[in-house]
Amino acid sequence: MKLTPKPLTVESFAPYGDVIDTESASNHFKINYGLTTRFHDLAKVDVEENGGKPGISIFEAQAAQFPHVVKVMEHHPLGSQLFYPLSQTQFLVLVAPASEKLVLDKLELFITNGKQGVNYHKGVWHHYLLPLERTSQFIVVDRIANDSNCVEDNVEGISISFG
Repeated sequence: MKLTPKPLTVESFAPYGDVIDTESASNHFKINYGLTTRFHDLAKVDVEENGGKPGISIFEAQAAQFPHVVKVMEHHPLGSQLFYPLSQTQFLVLVAPASEKLVLDKLELFITNGKQGVNYHKGVWHHYLLPLERTSQFIVVDRIANDSNCVEDNVEGISISFG
């Protein structure tokens, strides 16, 4: 299967979640005596099912090596999951629609501009982080609870080439 990354836009990513950035933020306003712009309510954080609570973490992901062989996709049926790059590094976003079972022919590949993050809606299938240039840190907002909220599906025959 060959996938070519397309630019990450609010419209193209809408079936999978929210794009987190300042350029597409429709709700922004000045605070702190006009010295700060607040880009407000950028994502729908959905983590409270079955007593879950929001958690904020930092992930440090190694740069992807290409060609990259996709071995697993995952989804979180009980909550959304948000990733925002701290190092302004481009990364690839491999997704498939929310469903109980992964449908490989529905995979889509996006590339961020380095200043965009993503918030996967509950149940959306996605690959783990694929930063392009270097080991990168990401702020992560997701569900914290004492239950299982990560479902993985092993896949074969998918390779991502880039560059």
